[in-house]
Amino acid sequence: METIPFLLCLFVVGFLYASVGHGGASGYLATMALFGVAPVLMKPSALLLNLFVSTVSFIQFYRGGHFRWASFWPFALASVPLAFVGAKLPLTDALYKQLLAVCLLLAVLRLVWSFRDEEAEPRPVPLGAGLVAGAGIGLLSGMLGIGGGILLSPLMLLFRWGRLKEVAATSALFIFVNSLSGLFGLLSKGFSPDPSVWTWIAVAFAGGLLGGHFGSQRFSVPVLRYVLALGLLVAGVKLVIT
Repeated sequence: METIPFLLCLFVVGFLYASVGHGGASGYLATMALFGVAPVLMKPSALLLNLFVSTVSFIQFYRGGHFRWASFWPFALASVPLAFVGAKLPLTDALYKQLLAVCLLLAVLRLVWSFRDEEAEPRPVPLGAGLVAGAGIGLLSGMLGIGGGILLSPLMLLFRWGRLKEVAATSALFIFVNSLSGLFGLLSKGFSPDPSVWTWIAVAFAGGLLGGHFGSQRFSVPVLRYVLALGLLVAGVKLVIT
């Protein structure tokens, strides 16, 4: 799998998703499916890539002054333990692809609908809503092998719980903690990483480093929304056709 086209796709996914505060698991999963990576390797490999890319993305957005702790902890408090539980739940290949594709396409619809919205003053995240949303997203994230940013971002934008770059910063850290929890769930089932994944990590990390810089410092808000919507749409279509 260490061919130039495959590694180039990983680099582009890392760049694209880090630029909007995501780890890119959905894009990595779609790329792996397209290049014929064995399903047993897809979920854990995507979570490992998520860890590194979401870390560099979060650091860049944090340095840009876009992170707010109050917008993060209500979601993470419930999501982390349930991501661990979700990673241990079995899914058929067909159901797995269907759930992930639906999540991606719903996120795209929400983002496209909100392109013309003005950025209003953000509202505080209600504790109850944050816990319920975090629990649901965490469980689904563990089941699918994603960090949950593709679900958290449109939810926060829908209820105006943060400006776009604040949402990106929150999503990046949310993805990291959920991916780590999901990996612990897989490790408890006996998962051992394939040696090839370290090359994949290096390439995706390089893309994430560049994407995080551009997303946090240079891209305008409308550009960020279009980039995120396009990335999610491509990943969803790939999952459906493969």
